[in-house]
Amino acid sequence: MLDQKVTSRFVEELWDQSIVPALCEYVRIPNKSPAFDPDWESRGFMQQAVELLQQWCSTPSLNKLTHEIFKLPGRTPVLFCEVPSTGGDGTVLLYGHYDKQPEFTGWEEGLSPWEPVLRDGKLYGRGGADDGYALFGSLTAIAALEHQGIAHGRCIVLIEGCEESGSFDLPFYVDALQERIGVPDLVVCLDAECGNYDQLWTTTSLRGMLPGVLSVAVLSEGQHSGIAGGIVPSTFRIMRQLFERVENAATGELHPSLYVDIPREVRGQLRAVADVLGSEVVHRFPWLEGVQAAWSDPVELLINNAWRPSLATVGLSGAPEVHDAGNTLRPSTSAKLVFRLPPTLEAEDAANEIKAELERDPPQGAHVTFELETAQTGWCAPPFSPWLEESLNRASIQFFNKPAMYMGMGGTIPFMKMLGDAYPDVQFMVTGVLGPKSNAHGPNEFLEIATGKKVTACVAQVLADHANRS
Repeated sequence: MLDQKVTSRFVEELWDQSIVPALCEYVRIPNKSPAFDPDWESRGFMQQAVELLQQWCSTPSLNKLTHEIFKLPGRTPVLFCEVPSTGGDGTVLLYGHYDKQPEFTGWEEGLSPWEPVLRDGKLYGRGGADDGYALFGSLTAIAALEHQGIAHGRCIVLIEGCEESGSFDLPFYVDALQERIGVPDLVVCLDAECGNYDQLWTTTSLRGMLPGVLSVAVLSEGQHSGIAGGIVPSTFRIMRQLFERVENAATGELHPSLYVDIPREVRGQLRAVADVLGSEVVHRFPWLEGVQAAWSDPVELLINNAWRPSLATVGLSGAPEVHDAGNTLRPSTSAKLVFRLPPTLEAEDAANEIKAELERDPPQGAHVTFELETAQTGWCAPPFSPWLEESLNRASIQFFNKPAMYMGMGGTIPFMKMLGDAYPDVQFMVTGVLGPKSNAHGPNEFLEIATGKKVTACVAQVLADHANRS
């Protein structure tokens, strides 16, 4: 039986002595995901990051551990680790990624994306929480069992370098490594959110994602606004018209093709989450004074985030900075749009519907295109096996002193959908350290180190229970 005190001590020592220093070095590497750095291969940062992870693999003492970097031509490398069974049946696949989002603006004084800062028990910098710690946490959890002589099943650790770009490289590696992976019966993913830092949170669904660039052009070059205004239409005004086709500006309601029926059990699950989090559902964000959320009911807000579509305009092109703006009517405007889709909505169908809606009958004959990027269908976890549900709760009580919680997540992890389709009988533990104000993808991203340690210990408990499940 797993000893809680021994496990906590082992995990804490490894985190403090080795994992945190290694994560600091990892934060310093600006290995932006391919969608944000087309020259990633020539820059060499991706290779540098995956080599750092591989070098650390030999730090914990693990029975017959093997680890290799696989590189297919033109594709981001993956790190593949295998730890043979020490007595348990079945295969566990532990997943994470090491590629990062771009810098973003707004970092507080003294903080930056590529320089690690340790402050108040948090490691600030890009990628530590999302989700560079996954490799370290996974191998440490396995090592914690072997340290106590506790059996575990065969463990595969797969760390990819393309997740923030939609994991378009990953299927090629899964095909190439299919025989070595085998058929997992449990997947552990450490790339998810936690509603607070007080207990173990397990993700039960993920939204899909539909990214694309909407462009409107009317001229071959800019013109004096006094000469052209009133004759040549504004590309920004036309774009506003197009937006109204897919999003009601007054209500935020999106195109009807993007909605699904919400399962009854989801409301009960998210009502329990709202009871635990209370006002933190709203207050976790850095609101400006007087700004309000879209709904007052926290349950509806959670449903919005997990099961309803949303639209974010995440980038704009074609306009100069305000201080450089002359009185010129611009020839074109482009906007990067990201639709988040309900978990059960087919992303390709949604993409075709939205593209057709935006491009049909262009106002005033403007040149309108919606260039789709990789559309990702969401994911729903299958029902938990009794052993896993009991294990998650046991782990949370042992290492957080509170019961486990379950909720849908508004983000997207493409690999979960791939695995669910490939292995319909697999069980999932999707968890993570992205809690209040951790701000993955934005400024001041941080990893709450104490939570990282506790999540690692919880994974060890689940691996031990997996080996002894009936």
